[in-house]
Amino acid sequence: MVIFETTLGNITLEFFPEEAPITVENFLTYMDDGHFDSTIFHRAIPEFMVQGGGFTADMNEKATREQIKNEADNGLKNERGTLSMARTQAVDSATSQFFINVNNNKFLDHGERDFGYAVFAKVTDGMDVVDQIAAVPTGNHGSHENVPLEPVVLNTARRVESE
Repeated sequence: MVIFETTLGNITLEFFPEEAPITVENFLTYMDDGHFDSTIFHRAIPEFMVQGGGFTADMNEKATREQIKNEADNGLKNERGTLSMARTQAVDSATSQFFINVNNNKFLDHGERDFGYAVFAKVTDGMDVVDQIAAVPTGNHGSHENVPLEPVVLNTARRVESE
């Protein structure tokens, strides 16, 4: 399990390593390297999702490793509380950015409109915090839309033992 300590509270995550081995390993490697520490949720859209994992509080994009294979065909669905990898229109383009589904987003599932977005984890505690993030006032920052006006910081992401 992993805990995100954010400026709005903690979010606890459980992973799906059997269904998404490449994605889980990628995410945990970024986490263990401290990549997510002091990043922000740079996109917050009510009734849709919150996105993080790629920008500092001053909206500078962090360097990433190579892109990974998209595992969206693993049978997992983009349901409320699940985490998926963000990507460009290129199917295998995910690096460090992830999003947490605030709603059931079936249109993001494999085969709904394209290859889909790979679900690799779920929130087990702290969906109230995710809902708070999704509800913050947002605006534009350069070419980025839906950016929280006051940064919501992911202070640290750390592993914890399962209870």
